[in-house]
Amino acid sequence: MARRCPRSKALGLARLERHRLAVMREGWLTAAREPRSAVHGVLWDLALSDIAALDRYEGLPQGLYAKLTQAVVAERGPKQAIVYFGANAGPGAARPAYLAEVLAAARSWPLPGEGLEALERLSRR
Repeated sequence: MARRCPRSKALGLARLERHRLAVMREGWLTAAREPRSAVHGVLWDLALSDIAALDRYEGLPQGLYAKLTQAVVAERGPKQAIVYFGANAGPGAARPAYLAEVLAAARSWPLPGEGLEALERLSRR
């Protein structure tokens, strides 16, 4: 994220309640509705100048992802965040190099065990 959005700043950990990680048919990750789960990640303060580049990276113009505003639970309480949801929730098989990169980034943060475990489960499929 820091490479794609150099003017943006990480704010800390956050979670998207009532969702789980899923793999799209194309092999990329998304979040799908799941009442008793949460997706863990990092909340970023996006610089306006970085948004267009992030939209392109996420394939927004091609319809790969949709950008929605969702409530997340951050370290300092609830926040509104932009979340990119995949156009389809699969099922699919995660691209190994992509998932390895996501796992490496996730391990660089103090994510709760359940957040890392969800990613590791996907890597074993």
